[in-house]
Amino acid sequence: MRHLELHRTDRIGWLRAAVLGANDGIVSTASLIVGVASANTGRDAILLAGIAGLVAGAFSMAAGEYVSVSSQADTEQADLARERGELAVNPAAEEEELAHIYVGRGLEPPLARTVAQQLMAHDALGAHARDELGISEMVTARPVQAALASAATFAVGAALPVLTILVVPVQSLALIVSVASLLCLAGLGAVAAHVGGASPWRGAARVTFWGVLAMIGTAAIGHLFGTTVS
Repeated sequence: MRHLELHRTDRIGWLRAAVLGANDGIVSTASLIVGVASANTGRDAILLAGIAGLVAGAFSMAAGEYVSVSSQADTEQADLARERGELAVNPAAEEEELAHIYVGRGLEPPLARTVAQQLMAHDALGAHARDELGISEMVTARPVQAALASAATFAVGAALPVLTILVVPVQSLALIVSVASLLCLAGLGAVAAHVGGASPWRGAARVTFWGVLAMIGTAAIGHLFGTTVS
């Protein structure tokens, strides 16, 4: 009977993009709203700033993730093309290289050579991609997946502070948005850390710390320029 194991490595691509998108959606949009609200502006201006931040941020995250992960995918394809060419020109040297890798991982030289021969006979490019280049199907770059995950979670994260504008008195908007957003950040950090197999407390602490810094900074700017303008 086959022993089944559940690993978290296959979540790396979309989890990283999703966590980044949601975290950035909460931090950037809440900080923008806190800064504008601290300048003693009206509800309409604050709402407009929040919605603009949500839309612009979601598209920006999608574009950034797509370009970034596409660059990674291009590099992987270039390495695979080079490896394919080397296998066609000098397969014996590539077999020796693969065997040397297995020796470095603890196999005896005769066994390492046997393993290299059998793996290359089965799938030479796949063996070199996995063991020489570190490229596998589980962690390969997926630009569209990363872009969609990042944009969607950014919009979801940004929606919380934007919706808060509609139901909270303007006078206490900056404080309530800050508190609600920090609580969401802590929850997000804890859940992401748990899904990734890390400590929820550590995950919550690190995202909350940077969220506090961002909101303090924008609140200070709002107070400074709001006072100056008035």
